[in-house]
Amino acid sequence: MGRDVPSITISQHDRRAYREKVRRCLDVLARMLRESSFDIEPRHVGMEMELNLVDADGLPAMTNTAVLAAIADPSWASELGRFNLEINVSPRPLSGEALGALEDDVRSKLAHATSRALATGTRLVMIGILPTLRQDDVTDEAMSANPRYRLLNEQMIAARGEDMRICIEGPERLLTHVGTIMPEAACTSVQFHLQVSPESFASYWNAAQAMAGIQVALAANSPYLFGRELWRETRIPLFEQVTDTRPEELQQQGVRPRVWFGERWISSVVDLFEENLRYFPALLPLREDEDPAAALENGEAPTLAELTLHNGTVYRWNRPVYAVDDGKPHLRVENRVLPAGPTVVDVAANAAFYCGLVRALADAERPVWTQMSFKAAADNLLEGSRHGIAARVFWPGIGDAPVTEVTLRRLLPLAFEGLSRWGVKTDDADRLLGIIEQRCLTGRTGATWQTQTVHRLERTLDRWEALRRMTQGYIERMITNDPVHTWSVL
Repeated sequence: MGRDVPSITISQHDRRAYREKVRRCLDVLARMLRESSFDIEPRHVGMEMELNLVDADGLPAMTNTAVLAAIADPSWASELGRFNLEINVSPRPLSGEALGALEDDVRSKLAHATSRALATGTRLVMIGILPTLRQDDVTDEAMSANPRYRLLNEQMIAARGEDMRICIEGPERLLTHVGTIMPEAACTSVQFHLQVSPESFASYWNAAQAMAGIQVALAANSPYLFGRELWRETRIPLFEQVTDTRPEELQQQGVRPRVWFGERWISSVVDLFEENLRYFPALLPLREDEDPAAALENGEAPTLAELTLHNGTVYRWNRPVYAVDDGKPHLRVENRVLPAGPTVVDVAANAAFYCGLVRALADAERPVWTQMSFKAAADNLLEGSRHGIAARVFWPGIGDAPVTEVTLRRLLPLAFEGLSRWGVKTDDADRLLGIIEQRCLTGRTGATWQTQTVHRLERTLDRWEALRRMTQGYIERMITNDPVHTWSVL
């Protein structure tokens, strides 16, 4: 969905013609899969991460235009909110020192951006939801200037036909209605992109789905929204609800939501693109001139622009990606469940755990998705989001158990084995997976540090001042790059 779009009016003809073009793209994709037209080696890993912008007091700063100009680096881009930025980390072969190099690359880019942002009076924060964000900060006036955001907002609100309802119950309760998708900008995440072969895509996607709830539980970092303490990873229900284009009647009829975990294991990447076309009306029915079949006949790799644009408006937690690089098409699994932060090394540890475990599960002789129901995987995601590292999850061979026990007993050894199969340097695997181990042993994640700190500060301060001071302390610790399990409570 990162493509810039023009400011246009969409007609009924546009929608019908767009649907037909997506069908033609899907037919061409199926043909390409049959003819083995894809790049399968080397396998690469890349990353995107969204960040928040704050002022000297830790409050949201609507300064992304000025900050981008100051950074002057094409790796950085705007996001939905004027208080957001996104960094794109170039893909690299997943072997050797890849994860350590990814960590160093992000730290270097972040240090450069931080120094340039300070000249505008702005600081950068890696966190799932900015704790000092108020509902008044996420109005249409806070939307970035790019026309694609305005168009997407108009189309989603029109599809819904009424205000979006946000209702999240945790230790506290939030109930509100909004007439804009802007609260989505509160959700700042990290996405890992893993290039895989067409033959193995289904195994990697199924594996990523199976482990999603575990990932979220171990990395939760979003316990506050609009001043309320909600789920440990509040990003998950917030994103689901604020982008829900279904009015209540369609929800009751079982129409699928656009933010979707899915409903079944798959056998091919085509299954996911077919579901996109079958279940979801187009939000941005914009057509390109390319004839994908003619491009393929001419020996070119078609961009399948309509297929990829439509795919970008179906927000799966693990999303298929088709792309063309240097004239060669490839497939990626985009893992979207994790929050940003708390530190770069914590993000690198999350990457190591994901890349290692997904490889081990995908390669297993008896796949995990043959031993657990799809519903169990979906339930794990809800449990991990709600309770974080205190969650109980289901895992084959163990049953229902604390996520820390499942991780220590079963999943960390598998993740190490998977990194070994990728050829990742042993020292990096030990160091980064050791951070995941210590989170399990200490029970400390970004979410637990935030809530424990706020609870202590609230002995003498009101909620908003406690959140502001906690955010200031978070930023100080984030800059050190010490992993969150070592942080002391304020």
